[in-house]
Amino acid sequence: MAISIQEDRDGQALESLSDNIDAVNVLKDQLKKERSMLEASKFDAEKDKTQFRQYEEACDRVKNFYREQHEKQTVAYNLKARNDFQFKTRAEMTIWEAMEKLNTLIDESDPDTSLSQIEHLLQSAEAIRRDGKPRWMQLTGLIHDLGKLLFFYGAEGQWDVVGDTFPVGCAFDKHIIYHDTFQNNPDHDHEIYGTKNGIYTSGCGLDNVMLSWGHDEYLYHVVKDQSTLPNEALAMIRYHSFYSWHSGGAYMRFMNEHDHKMLDAVKAFNPYDLYSKSDDIPSAEALKV
Repeated sequence: MAISIQEDRDGQALESLSDNIDAVNVLKDQLKKERSMLEASKFDAEKDKTQFRQYEEACDRVKNFYREQHEKQTVAYNLKARNDFQFKTRAEMTIWEAMEKLNTLIDESDPDTSLSQIEHLLQSAEAIRRDGKPRWMQLTGLIHDLGKLLFFYGAEGQWDVVGDTFPVGCAFDKHIIYHDTFQNNPDHDHEIYGTKNGIYTSGCGLDNVMLSWGHDEYLYHVVKDQSTLPNEALAMIRYHSFYSWHSGGAYMRFMNEHDHKMLDAVKAFNPYDLYSKSDDIPSAEALKV
């Protein structure tokens, strides 16, 4: 019996299979070239790190922002903000639409740049890509500040959106910038919230510590529930503004074993968030294509 061979169909199938194999091989090659998340950053090797986060020399805009933030970030406000988060749908948009929405926001807490947020996100992601870090880390760099969309959806100002984060419900550590401006916070002298451990216990784990509400905490909860990013990426998002912890060494008493692993990830991410701000501005339109 003669067998009829459908040459056109079989040829197309073989061509498609060949293309898929080529695509897989390209991805394998890229993965082989990826550097470890924990390898030291290279893009900032020649940068003068002392020129960043110079808060003593910051303009009044920055100082006034932190005074307001430190006076208003209380336990009561943070409980309310988290309750609102559970019951509000603010908007639905693509990642790129979210980045473009942020293009009109200038972060009042940042002494290092006056660039728009989309430009900073592209700087961070591009620096991570150039250093050959994992693709999931590149994505984390691209989205890590998208929580600042809160500013456009019911925020009370910038003080509950941007700026360094810190725990509420326990004493404010001296490693927090402008520490003296907490004096007028209602929780400062509270009989429980004003004590060293406050409402927490040593070794309780940072997952159980309430950090000041803002873009980090907001995006962390969104991404935790709506993505497959690894735990390291979630830590980078939640803790990248927690400078008194990852750079100042404060609040270590609350950490558990998991937090120690995540601290390494946050420290690996930090240069790409901080030191990329002096890089050339990437073209949003060119990268979008």
